[in-house]
Amino acid sequence: MKDQFGNDWSKTRGTQFWKLPHVSRRMFFQHAGAALGGYFLLPTRPMETIAKASASPIGTAKNCIFILLTGAPSHTDTFDLKEGSWTPSYFNPTSYGDIRFPQGLMPKIASQMDSIALARSVRAWATAHGLAQTWVQIGRNPVSGLSKIAPHIGSVVSMELGPTSADHTLPAFVSLNTGSGPGEGYFPPANAPFYVSPGGAGLGNTAHPGGQAVFDRRFQMKLDIDHELESSPLLGTAVDQATQDNTSARKLMYNPAVDAIFNFDATTRANYGNSGFGNACIAARNMLRANLGTRFVQISFGSWDHHVNIYAPNANLQSMTKQFDNGLGQLIADLKADGTLDQTLIVALGEFGRTVGNLNTTNGRDHHPQQTALFAGAKVSGKKVIGQTDATGSTILDPGWSRGREIRPEDIEATIYSALGIDWTTVRHDDPFNRGFEYVPFSEQDLYGPLNELWS
Repeated sequence: MKDQFGNDWSKTRGTQFWKLPHVSRRMFFQHAGAALGGYFLLPTRPMETIAKASASPIGTAKNCIFILLTGAPSHTDTFDLKEGSWTPSYFNPTSYGDIRFPQGLMPKIASQMDSIALARSVRAWATAHGLAQTWVQIGRNPVSGLSKIAPHIGSVVSMELGPTSADHTLPAFVSLNTGSGPGEGYFPPANAPFYVSPGGAGLGNTAHPGGQAVFDRRFQMKLDIDHELESSPLLGTAVDQATQDNTSARKLMYNPAVDAIFNFDATTRANYGNSGFGNACIAARNMLRANLGTRFVQISFGSWDHHVNIYAPNANLQSMTKQFDNGLGQLIADLKADGTLDQTLIVALGEFGRTVGNLNTTNGRDHHPQQTALFAGAKVSGKKVIGQTDATGSTILDPGWSRGREIRPEDIEATIYSALGIDWTTVRHDDPFNRGFEYVPFSEQDLYGPLNELWS
């Protein structure tokens, strides 16, 4: 049995096994202990002795915008374009150096190709939406031992780096266009995602029905009462924490600087495509410009689950890519124009990819582990491709990076941390199970690590 790299796993007995390359033997151990519930999952610990990693973070980024394309876009119709009889003419495939790209689907992004790198050797561990979406957000197997207390990548960034400004007006981690998902795990509540779905008419729930004067009077009364209760040996700690939380929330109310972030004019909305995704991109841009505390922004955008009629005109793939293109293309252009792009890492990917070649019997594409991730900003080398897939985009021919294997969600997690100057091999010893919580699982043993080729 051969894997996507041509390794023959039938050679696993006797001395023939030890003649396999080192990375192949390691992959065998991973796969051999990995099957669970039909998915390939990591074993509890590496089965080989691997030297402890020596972390050297890149540290080019101050901020991160993480775009989760929920529902899983078709990689071979977007960032790993494979042309065939199935390709609609409106794709207008165009070459940008060595990159073949569907310019007709995403013209604005195509115009920013000098700032974009595409990692085409990414492979998901699972092809179930909920499981895989959680996996890419916490950077680990959602059914593993510590996953129930595992924080979101953004919460780790918040815990490590804190807000970008001294006044902490906005939380360090803001999640746009979703009201739920992985949270702060066992970290303090201050590191939780702040959920907002921006509509362009201000930040919701930040005004009192009776007006500002009434609210200020009542809020001061509450502070006076809290101050009296803080001296209580039974209530003091809880009241003090509640007071801090309320004071933080108060900074969002009747605040012109916050209003300016979440109020959009008609021209700006039009430039970003007049869509929910476009509005989220505007809010992300404004938050980074305002420097009021936010440094990690997640934007959730779906659904890309196109099992049926994927190429329907002005619907499904064409509609989704139009929104994505208007939002991300304009965001990159604006961040580049104001000088923010070089200090902001942008990562965009789905939870997995979709089946390749000819369409299925309902003219759609089904679930497939192969996928592509887009990177931009933070001084990433633009107009660059890492990894190569076969003629249909089904399997990896060349991983294209130093580790010589597929890129996993854990590697992308390590890449985000490294770009932000965080040691991805960190192991915390404050988790409630006293097992030691690794920022990136097994990275201390150098099993996973950042995609440094993005900067080479």
